[in-house]
Amino acid sequence: MAREKDPLGQSDEHNSRGIELADRGWLDEAIKEFKKAIELDPGSAHAHDNLATVYAEKKQFREALEAYLTAIKLEPDSATAHYNLAVFLSTQGNEFAIAQYQEAIGLEPDYPDAHLNLGMAYADEGRLDEASKELRVAIELAPGDPFPRHELAALLMDEGDYRSAITHLKEVTRLEPKNFEAWLDLGICYAQKGFYAEAERAYDKASEFKPDDVLLVYNQAALYALWGRPAEAVSLLSRALAADKAKVQAWLRTDPMFDSLKGRPEFEALR
Repeated sequence: MAREKDPLGQSDEHNSRGIELADRGWLDEAIKEFKKAIELDPGSAHAHDNLATVYAEKKQFREALEAYLTAIKLEPDSATAHYNLAVFLSTQGNEFAIAQYQEAIGLEPDYPDAHLNLGMAYADEGRLDEASKELRVAIELAPGDPFPRHELAALLMDEGDYRSAITHLKEVTRLEPKNFEAWLDLGICYAQKGFYAEAERAYDKASEFKPDDVLLVYNQAALYALWGRPAEAVSLLSRALAADKAKVQAWLRTDPMFDSLKGRPEFEALR
């Protein structure tokens, strides 16, 4: 009479078969094998870990996370288990977040923070049209919250739409008059559109809160370079270099805003 295989041995066989199926791209069949392995040996961390990997590939992120955490619970001292979870979070975390924000919105369509964070997650993925749409919904749902407006303005700045960004940044500064970053961004937008006096006023306002901020001082210098006021530009650029020489010199290497100063001895001495 043939001796029956012990459950642990059978579990290992199903686990191995699941790996072979996953390698061939037969993911649903692989999941079935890993589940059989776990049923026979619930303490098999490897089977849970392998199941998690296949769930992640199928973009079933919640199931994948549960399986990864189970593997760690079963073998808390396993470096591999922690490593695999870290890889999952670093490579799939943002997409996982997008799926959860979408689920939250499906359950509660008028959830402004969900639309805001979904928009930011889309932006991180480079899905800019979807990001803009979600941020605009967040603004509609919470018109008194400056943060979604500022995020949309930043997105518009990245796309070179400074005029539209100005509209939102003006509202941000109205809602939050002490928002240094909003005044700074508003100044940058005005400078890019050639509204130099308005840019100067925005930078002056930002200076009330962080007068020595290196990015602010650098952009003030750039403004005066564009405006044809070289002495002020060089003076401010000297301040910025004194604050962070390596960073400012890196900016200068590719910044066309200082082209009008090239060849001037006082400017060349700073480079």
